[in-house]
Amino acid sequence: MRSWRGFAVRSLSVRVAAAMVLLVAVVSVVISVLTTAAISSYLTKQLDSKVAASQGRTIMALTKGDGSRPPPDTPHGQDAGTVTAYLTSSGATGNVITPDGVLATLSDPAVAALDEVPAGDGNRTVDLPGLGQYRAHASQIGPITVVTALPTKDIADTINSLIGWEVLFGGVGVLTAGGVAVFVVRRQLRPLRRVAQTAREVAGLPLDTGEIGMTARVPDQLTDERTEVGQVAVALNTLLGHMENALDARHRSEQQVRQFVADASHELRTPLTTIHGYAQLSLRQGDHELFSHAMGKVMVEATRMAALVEDLLLLARLDAGRPLDLRPVDLTRLARESVTDAQIVSPDHHWALSLPPEPVVVTGDEQRLHQVVTNLLSNARRHTPAGTTVTVELIADDRHTAVLTIHDNGPGIPADLQPNVFKRFTRADTSRTRDSGGSGLGLSLAQSITEAHGGIVTVTSHPGDTCFTLALPR
Repeated sequence: MRSWRGFAVRSLSVRVAAAMVLLVAVVSVVISVLTTAAISSYLTKQLDSKVAASQGRTIMALTKGDGSRPPPDTPHGQDAGTVTAYLTSSGATGNVITPDGVLATLSDPAVAALDEVPAGDGNRTVDLPGLGQYRAHASQIGPITVVTALPTKDIADTINSLIGWEVLFGGVGVLTAGGVAVFVVRRQLRPLRRVAQTAREVAGLPLDTGEIGMTARVPDQLTDERTEVGQVAVALNTLLGHMENALDARHRSEQQVRQFVADASHELRTPLTTIHGYAQLSLRQGDHELFSHAMGKVMVEATRMAALVEDLLLLARLDAGRPLDLRPVDLTRLARESVTDAQIVSPDHHWALSLPPEPVVVTGDEQRLHQVVTNLLSNARRHTPAGTTVTVELIADDRHTAVLTIHDNGPGIPADLQPNVFKRFTRADTSRTRDSGGSGLGLSLAQSITEAHGGIVTVTSHPGDTCFTLALPR
């Protein structure tokens, strides 16, 4: 019993079907009660009409005489079961027509019951001892009170028969409604069970293992938002989509962290190994010239390692959302100074500068923006051969944006490298000449700093045409 009750509580289909059956049962009871009341009222009115007719015939028979005494004891056209009583101050008599048409004298208790019916006050229902329930009417005719009554047995039998049929038909209707309700509810809730099945499939996935790929979805034919189940299905599909994106983002982040740690370890291992080797060499040899060379090499590698650590620290701060030192920055002056520095470092390249007549001012961290421009120019210098023309152009468009482009006519960036050019520790392959080594963090730093300023940096590259575009809000 307890398990069935638990199932009934848990199963939505059972609860809905039970509610439908209960509704049908309540409606059936209400209809039966109202029908019974209506039929009873109708039959009672018919009986009252018969009582009035019988009363009229009795009074007519009485008025044929002198009206001072009851008429002869004859049925005078009355129906079987008719009760007639004559009440006077000197006494009371009464009779009832038996089923075989014979007049039988009423018992004193029955006459006494009829004596309680008030004259001229409509029909009353009375219980006559030995006869049952009657519908009676009393009229005052001179000194005589005439009471006529008809039995209500036929009405009672009809109502009892009606109630029996109502119970039978109501039971059949409730059972039929139960079967139909279970069928219809199960059919209508089939889409909801499919939604639940999808949720169970997703719940069974090993979400802690990393990338999970595409999860299950509720079929499109069940996602009609005009229905409640469709709304639930759409909401579940949307939730699953968000969950997939979040898990994929987490997986990519974990992969990036692993790759970042591996690349950083690799970058730091090289100068550390060099420093360690030259330190051991200088300890084993007493040559002053060799010691000076070793210390110089140690200084170079230590400086390289310090710069790498500084870049890593800056990236970590940008990832953490550390605030920048925001002030008005003259991009025109910054571009001019950066190109001048590049000309000094790489005189073998041809440097061209195009600036607007009016200064272009943005709000930003001047030191970091200078680092962005320097990194972009250094990238163009390192990965293009001598004689390459590098053009720097600054414009201020009508959308309150400052756009700085750095274009070169070098060999271009390989197509397979372009999607990853702004990722950390990404390096060009040997098809692009490099004057000096780099850590692979320059473009990644440029992108992170630009995005921290609310801007974007993009690249397009083909052989002989490479362009980095830096857009900053003004």
